[in-house]
Formats: sequence, structure tokens, C-alpha cells
Amino acid sequence: MYSPQSLHRWGITHSESMERLSNSQALRDPMSMERTNLLNMAKLSIKGLIESALSFGRTLDSDYPPLQQFFVVMEHCLKHGLKVKKSFLGYSKSLWGPLEMVEKLCPEAGEIAASVRDLPGLKTPLGRARAWLRLALMQKRLADYLRLLITRKDLLSNFYDNSAVMVEEEGAVIVGLLVGLNVIDANLCVKGEDLDTQVGVIDFSMYLKNDIDDYRSGERNGQVAAILDQKNYVEELNRQLNSSVHGLQGRVDNLEKSNSKLIEELAIAKNNIIKLQEENHQLRNENTVILIKAQQQLEVTQVDVDVELDTYKQSRQGLDEMYNEARRQLREECQLRQDVENELVVQVSMKQEMDLAMKLLEKDIHEKQDTLIGLRHQLDEVKAINVEMYTKMQTSDDGMKQKNDMITRLEEKTNQITATMKQLEQRLQEAERDRWTAEDGARKFKHDFANKADSLQKQIAQREKQMLQLETDLKIEKEWRQTLQNDLERERDIVAQLSAEAQQINGLKKEFHRLQDENSQLKGICEEQEQALEELGCKLSESKLKIEDIKEANKALQGGQVWLKDKDATHCKLCEKEFSISRRKHHCRNCGEIFCNACSDNELPLPASPKPVRVCDTCHALLLQRCSSNAT
Repeated sequence: MYSPQSLHRWGITHSESMERLSNSQALRDPMSMERTNLLNMAKLSIKGLIESALSFGRTLDSDYPPLQQFFVVMEHCLKHGLKVKKSFLGYSKSLWGPLEMVEKLCPEAGEIAASVRDLPGLKTPLGRARAWLRLALMQKRLADYLRLLITRKDLLSNFYDNSAVMVEEEGAVIVGLLVGLNVIDANLCVKGEDLDTQVGVIDFSMYLKNDIDDYRSGERNGQVAAILDQKNYVEELNRQLNSSVHGLQGRVDNLEKSNSKLIEELAIAKNNIIKLQEENHQLRNENTVILIKAQQQLEVTQVDVDVELDTYKQSRQGLDEMYNEARRQLREECQLRQDVENELVVQVSMKQEMDLAMKLLEKDIHEKQDTLIGLRHQLDEVKAINVEMYTKMQTSDDGMKQKNDMITRLEEKTNQITATMKQLEQRLQEAERDRWTAEDGARKFKHDFANKADSLQKQIAQREKQMLQLETDLKIEKEWRQTLQNDLERERDIVAQLSAEAQQINGLKKEFHRLQDENSQLKGICEEQEQALEELGCKLSESKLKIEDIKEANKALQGGQVWLKDKDATHCKLCEKEFSISRRKHHCRNCGEIFCNACSDNELPLPASPKPVRVCDTCHALLLQRCSSNAT
């Protein structure tokens, strides 16, 4: 900002120094001398305009001489150093070109440029430039617009030479001086003024002042300084308030947008919550169904396990019966042993006579040992078969089938065991027979063979060994039963795992079915929407038909005919067929009745309408008869 005191200082002291510099450089550069002269004239014109405006009343019109001289000086300053451009009419200097560029640098200047272009009396670029200067001064933005222009040296180089006033430092000084014109209020009429043909000549007589004027100007400078300071403070405060208002308005807009977005997000969140609740309800229903099915499957598996346990108990009862029979036989043999011991006391004296019988008995004992070894081999085979069954039961993929196979195998093996037990019973019977034969021989050779007691003791010891072996075999069978029970428990665990996997598979199947149901629901929704669109299309076609019928009814009413309403007719009057979407309603333009397309596809001109219009078959025949009678 420049006060009148600073302007006065620039007009006296600095001008003298500039004159001295110009005198020294006049011989070197004539363009610099022109720039200094234009700068001095701009200072004088701006200073005189401000002082005269303050004394005159601060509101100026277009006939005020200092204001006219100011525009002439500004025109000379802007023309200085303009480049000559070639056009169709010749070479010319356009002042309007650089001023028109201000519109691109500052959007607020677009209003001035648009109003200048819309003025009807301006025909030359010079007139447009003069009008632009006047409008910018009335807007109090002349200094701001020219400051934006001189800061863009790249744009000014297209219009001015390198030594022009607007390119050098003098242009910045002039723009700084123009800030003081913001205290002036100008009311200029641009429309009625002839700006194209004015002659811009500087009148130097206005700037020749005496000492009295200098003294008065010194007094006025103090007043102007105070007024300018107050005005600058008020303008700066106004700008700050405007910027804060714009900032608050932007914040309010942003808050409104964010509020609307939050409301939309709230609605979306509510919809999502409703959907999630529906899905939760559906999942709960599905869980109940899954639990019911799982319970049913567990009941089925429990029944199967009970059946297996029954079969196992039955097989165990059979083995227990066999074990009881073996124990009964052992008890009988113990009683026999006691009897034999009693007889041993009597047969001690017959030992020598029993040597031959002992040899025979040794042969029988060797045979029995061989049979016992064979039985042991069979038991080992049974154990090996049981181990193979155990491994096969673990590696089975189809649980139920392999269980049935294993049960059949176990039954076969139990049959084999029963067969072996029967064989053992037969051999025991044979041993009993041999024992009876031996007793008979002992009785026969009671007196001859006294040494038979030792052999019988050995036989008893061997029988005791056989009893111990049978007990060990029974223990082995018990252990085998325990292993079978463990296998059954493991199989139960495997069955439980398989049932869990089956439940998982059922869950996946249910999810797949649920997705299929959702897909079918979506397809149903799409089909319903397509049906709704088809219905809307039908309704639109019906509405179009109704509009056409209304138009026809209006035309018929204008002709004075009785027009039947669409609601009153459901069947064709001639063929009596029911109307539908495919069989449309049509009015006869002569009688006004409603017919189908087949019964009203005739067209004839009527008195109400010279163009051919739709008529029914009966009216068509009547009209043709009338036309023929009129012709005759």
C-alpha cells in the first residue's frame, strides 16, 4: 500500500534522482529515457488524481479531466514496447491482447472481459482496452489485475519487447502506485462514450503548479494519509472476514456431505443387520434340523452296536459252555486220579509185571504227545489268523462290510475251535478207553506186574501236564477274547469318527443345498421382476390404447356422436367375442360402438373428418349404400 505522503515523496525526491540518472543514460539508451518519462508522468497523474478526487468529493465521473488524463497516461504506458503483429489488413499494435490474458490468470476478471465484448458501440481493440481500464478502475481491482500480468514474464514476452515499461522494473513501480486509487469511487458510463475515436494526448498544463499549491498539498497529505490508513485497515479486515466466511461455508458443506454419507451408511448398516438376523435365524433352523438328523443317525448306530454286542455275547456264552465242560472233565479226571492213587498202594507189588504194559503205554503217550503238538500248531495258526484279522480290521475302508466279513470269519473259526474241541473230546474218550483197557490189563496182571505203579505215576504226571497245558490254552483264549473286545472298542471309535465325518459331509451337503436354494430364490426373483416388467409393458400398451380411444372419443364428441365407454363393452358387438390383450377394442367413428379389429377394419371419410377413419362393417355397408343412392 502507498499513502499520499509516499506518493509525494516518490514525486519529488526519487524523481529528481531518476532525472539525473536519465540525463546520464539518455545518450546510451533512448528506451530507458522513455520509461523514466512515462514513470514520472504516471506518478504525477496518479498523485494529481488522488488529491483532486479527495478535494472534489471522491466520486468521479467520465468528464473529470484528471481522470481522463490518467487513462491517457495509462494507455501510453501499456502501449510502450508493444510488438507489431501482422494481420490481413496490415501491421498493427493491439493493446487488447495482453489485457485479455488477465481473464486466464484471474477468473474474477472474466466478468469485465465478457461485459467489454458485449458492449455494442466498441469496434476496435483499442476501444475494448479503454473500456476494460475503466471497468477495472470502477471495480477497484486495476492494480491487482496488472500485478498478475507483470508477474508472468513468459506471457508478456509474446506481446512486449524486452525493454518495454511493463516488462522492466518501472512497470512494477506503476502497479504499486495504482494501489492508491482504491480510495477513489468512480461512476463511469462506458456505453454512451465513443472510445474508438478518442485521441490520447497528454496535457502537461495540469501538472504545472506554484508554491501555494505545494503548501496546500502538504496540508492535504496529512489528511489523505489518515484516510488511506483507515481505508486500508477496513479493506484488510473485510478481506479476512470474507476468507473466514468462505472457509466456514466450506466446512459446513463438508459437514453436510459427511452427515449425508453417515446417514446412508447407517441405513446400509441397518439393512445389513436385518439380513444378518435373518441369516442367523435360518442357521438356527438348519442347526436344529442337523441335530435331529444326527440324533437319528446316532440311534441307528446304537442299534447296530447293540446287535453286534448281542452276537458277541452269544459267541461268548458258547465259549463259556465249552470252558465249563472242560472244567467238568478235569474234575472227573481228578476223581480218577484219587482212585488211581488208592489203587497204586495196592499195585506197588505189581510193578515188575507192568513193564510190558508200560512200553505199550509209552507208545500211546508218544502218540498223544504228537496229537498235542498238532493241537498246539493249530492253536498257533488260529492266533496267526486272529492277528491277520486284527490287521485287516484296522486297514478296512468299508467298515460295515469288513465287520460282517470278520464276524463270518470269527464264526468259522469258532466252528473250527468247536471242531478241535470235539476232536480233543474224542481223543480224551480214546484215552479213557485206553485207560480202561489198561485197568483191565492191570487187573489181569495184578499179581504179575508189581512195578506198574511207577508207570502209572508217570502217566498221572503227564496228565497233570496236559491239564496245565489246557489251562494255559484257556488263558490264551481269554486273552484273545480281551483283544477282541479291545478291537471292538477301537472299531467303535472308528465308527464314531466315520459318523463325525458323515456329519461334516452332511453339513457340506446342506450348505450346498442352501446355496442352491439361494440361487433358485434369486432366479425366482429375476423371473418375478421379468413378469412385472411384462405386466408393466402390457399396462403401457393398454394405457396407449386408452389414450388413443380417448382421442377418438374426443373427436367423436366434437362430431356430436354418442361414444360408448370402454368399461361398458366386454364383447364385440358383431361377432360377440370377448376382448383381451390380443383382441383389442376399437371404436367406430360413425356409430360410436366398440368392435374388434376384424369387425372394424374398414376406413371411409366422414362429414366430421374428411380423412378416412375406422368404421364397423355395418356402418361401412350403410355408408356405401348412401353414397350409391346419392350418386344415382
